Order: sequence, then C-alpha cells, then structure tokens
Amino acid sequence: MDNKNASSTAGKIIRCRAAISRIPGKPLVMEEIEVDPPKAGEVRIKILCTSLCHSDVTFWRSTQPPMAVFPRILGHEAVGVVESVGGGVEEVREGDLVLPVFQGDCGECRDCKSPKSNICSKFVNKDNQSMPRDGTNRFRDLKGEVIHNVLNVSSFTQYTVVDVTHVVKITPDIPLDIACLLSCGVSTGLGAAWKVAEVEEGSTVAIFGLGAVGLSVAEGARIRGATRIIGVDLNPEKFETGKKFGITDFINPATCGDKTVSQVIKEMTDGGADYCFECIGLASVMNDAFNSSREGWGKTVILGVEMHGSPISLNSIEILKGRSVCGTFFGGLKPKSDIATLAQKYLDKELNLDEFITHEVSFHDINKAFDLLLEGKSLRCVIWIDKQN
Repeated sequence: MDNKNASSTAGKIIRCRAAISRIPGKPLVMEEIEVDPPKAGEVRIKILCTSLCHSDVTFWRSTQPPMAVFPRILGHEAVGVVESVGGGVEEVREGDLVLPVFQGDCGECRDCKSPKSNICSKFVNKDNQSMPRDGTNRFRDLKGEVIHNVLNVSSFTQYTVVDVTHVVKITPDIPLDIACLLSCGVSTGLGAAWKVAEVEEGSTVAIFGLGAVGLSVAEGARIRGATRIIGVDLNPEKFETGKKFGITDFINPATCGDKTVSQVIKEMTDGGADYCFECIGLASVMNDAFNSSREGWGKTVILGVEMHGSPISLNSIEILKGRSVCGTFFGGLKPKSDIATLAQKYLDKELNLDEFITHEVSFHDINKAFDLLLEGKSLRCVIWIDKQN
C-alpha cells in the first residue's frame, strides 16, 4: 500500500472482511466489520497473509472462561503493511512492512531491558481479549456488537489494530509467507533451542511433539550441532518430515511395548538426553520429557500450554539429582531485535524455513486451514487475505 492510499483512510473507520469465531469449535463466519482508527500508541495494519497456529485452535475450541470469549477474531501469526499510526508512534510509519506479534517488547521496563527475560511488565494484557493500554476493543460487527481480540494481534481480518509494543518492522527482502512464520511458532522453537536451552555442539536432544514448534526446535538444535535429535510423536509420518529439520531418530509412544518413552530415550542416549523439549501441552508428556532428561545436568524446556489446565507433578528427589525444568514464551526472544536476526539468517540461507509451509489457501477458504491442521496434514497453512485461488 502506498502512502496516498494509506492517507485516504487514516483517522477513519474502515469497513472490511473478517473471519469471526462466534461459537466454540464451529467454522469461522466471514462477515463485514468496522475497524476503528488506532489510538495513541497503536498501529492499524493491513494484513497481507496470516497462518494458523495451534494456539488459535485452543482458543477456538475453548468453552470455559477466561479463554472462551466470543465473538472474537482469532489469528496471531501474520505479516502486513502499516495503514496508519496513532499518536506518539514513531518507530513505524505508513507503508512499512511489519509483523504483529503476541509477545510485547516495550524496550523500557526492567524486564525488556534485561537479557534474562522477554516478558514485558509495562503493558500486561491479562484478558487476551482487548487492547493492552485501555482494555477496549477496535472491532465491531455491523450491528454494533463488540468483537474481541486474541493474543494482542487478531489477524484473521483484512485490517487489525495492534499496540506498537507488539509490532516489529521487518525487511521487505524476505518473502511474505516466510515472514509470517517468524511472528510465533517457528521463532518460538528456534529461540527455545538457542536462547533458553543453549544447545551446544555434540549434545543430545529429545523433542516431544513434531508440529511446527517442535520441528523448529529441531532446526535450531541441528544448526547448533546436536549430534542426536530424537523426535517423539504418535504420527509416524512425522519422521520423514522431521528428517528435513535434523531429526535423527524417531519414537512412536504407541509402539514402545512394555517400556516407557523415557526408558527408551535413556537407552538410546546412555542415561538420558541433555535437553528435552515439550511442544504439545499435556502434563503427562511434560513429565515424560523431564524423566527422559539426564541426571546431573539434563534440562527440560516446556513450550506447550497445558490444554486442560493440569498441574505438573515432579519427584523432588529427581530435581535434586541435577535436572532442571523451565518454561518459555516466544522462545525467550525479544521480538524487536531477535526477529530481524532470524530473518537475516533465512536470507543468508542458514535457516531452513520453506519446508514449514505445507499448504496455502485463500481467505475465503480459511476453515480449510483448520481442517488440515486437525487432520495432522499441515505444519503451517498460509492464508492469503486478498489473493484469489
């Protein structure tokens, strides 16, 4: 979008199409909505393409508060162009290519300034359904009903409004579909391997769940020089896919016989993996990952959000033996600085990201993306907002 077109809508309400989730687990409904102009500290973005992350499916299926809030616009992996900015916004301007990201990065609070954290403590959006600064919304349907946000982004729409702390400017040299991947899942996995676990050359890694996040962990571990990368998944087809990202061994828990997964991994690694990653979101699998780590220094990184809200129960004696557990949002990455690094690594052909995109659909066919993910057929399905089939 050029500045002439952008200025014609700046400060005005925009009518556009959005895919709205109105009933838990039911197909999204394509409707015309109204999108307000950005307020101070906000950016209105024309979405070019978006993709479906499993976290969106979790919100879509939710039937209990606080996650079950409807109607709402899902979607949080996307790339777009700045249409207009609110007061006080200086780091991006009309026409810039940007990623909206769920993880805030104000650059001012103690946490954002510290290398130890990427959890912004200045703008904390606790409800995940409105704007972080004032708790209001920028979407309405044509009957005037408020449509709620999700994860500070809401990208299943032609236009969205995002706080500037959740906006990252990105080089226009990178393909749009690849840029889209960097706004959540792929960055999360890469960061978990590089910044959280700090996988080193010659180490052994076990990854539980070989979706896009798990495979991006594998890609990160491969680049870091891990000699053995074990993938654990119930879908045997994931092994062939995983080989493209560095998976060297595969375990299907359903075919382990009388042995537990942790027993199998300990036998394969002479005592346990140096690093274990849980990328599913089940407390039982988190325990499996922990029990598969090596005594003395084994580290387990939890990336999955426990889908039932169940707590983790760990044997304190096993922790005293030197094992550790930590969690991470967005792989410990600081969006404003680290995403640019990932983009450059892709452009320098150091990162294998093209293989993550398995399907593409038009905005009109967005529900096909849900079908493909639920059927286990896709890693990432890119949804082109204005491109026709």
